[in-house]
Amino acid sequence: MLKVTIEEMQSNPLKYLRQAKSGETFVIIQSDEPIAELRPIASNGKSLRPAGLCAGEFVVPDDFDEPLLEDILKTFEGT
Repeated sequence: MLKVTIEEMQSNPLKYLRQAKSGETFVIIQSDEPIAELRPIASNGKSLRPAGLCAGEFVVPDDFDEPLLEDILKTFEGT
């Protein structure tokens, strides 16, 4: 992790933003005190799945939100 002063950031902000984009992390300091951190946003590289991707693949039963039968509920509760 690199340290950079506010003055350095102000003199060439794009330089530090490009480095952050490529994975570098910076601690921004003022008067030798750390005040902020500039780092890349963590990304899993996956895009969001489109809505309706599985349309027609399954049907949610009408009683989906009904209480479970007592014997099934006991199995989940471990009693």
